[in-house]
Amino acid sequence: MLILNRLKVRCQLSNTNQNWNTIEEVVDLAENSTSPPPLPEGGLPRQKIPGWIRWPIRVLILPFVILDLAAQRVVRFFIKTPYKQTGGCTQRGNCCYYVLFPAPNSLVSKIFYVWNIEINGFYARDPKPLQVDGDQFIVMGCRYLKQDGSCSHYRLRPSICRTWPQIEYFGHPRILKGCGFKATPRDPNFDPFSLGEPPKKTNKLNIIKE
Repeated sequence: MLILNRLKVRCQLSNTNQNWNTIEEVVDLAENSTSPPPLPEGGLPRQKIPGWIRWPIRVLILPFVILDLAAQRVVRFFIKTPYKQTGGCTQRGNCCYYVLFPAPNSLVSKIFYVWNIEINGFYARDPKPLQVDGDQFIVMGCRYLKQDGSCSHYRLRPSICRTWPQIEYFGHPRILKGCGFKATPRDPNFDPFSLGEPPKKTNKLNIIKE
């Protein structure tokens, strides 16, 4: 626990030049920004775990990440989500500049936090947590994102990058406006999230109950 706490303190930024106070402001930046956000004061924070340890770990973990995603695709092939993903990435990079991770308030979340900073290469844009639906999150960025919006370590990207945008069985699809992706209802006569309009057919998945 002491080691995790020390690593967490080292990974956090002592100061920040970011300007947001609510999750709505972060989403607005992620959807509407046309230029990269400023780097943290002092530049990117240095990772404490050396590269000769980080990279073998990422290579060893990669097959399990791919297998997990393959299993998810098999399930989605037989059990369809109410929306299907269309479009393609425009490589703005905004989804990589503003990534939400659970605040390190418990042992599990501390391990997850340190793992994503020291192994996966994320860094805290602001160590101050944001409140989102009663939970706390940290806004993170990816150190491997290039100026043209592409990923310099694309083949080793973690699962959080491989599964974005998120279209689940329940809940509204999580897609940033302007990113190039869209969530299209599989049934053209039924959209469970039609901005307040009543569904035209019976909700087959009981996502919304009148």
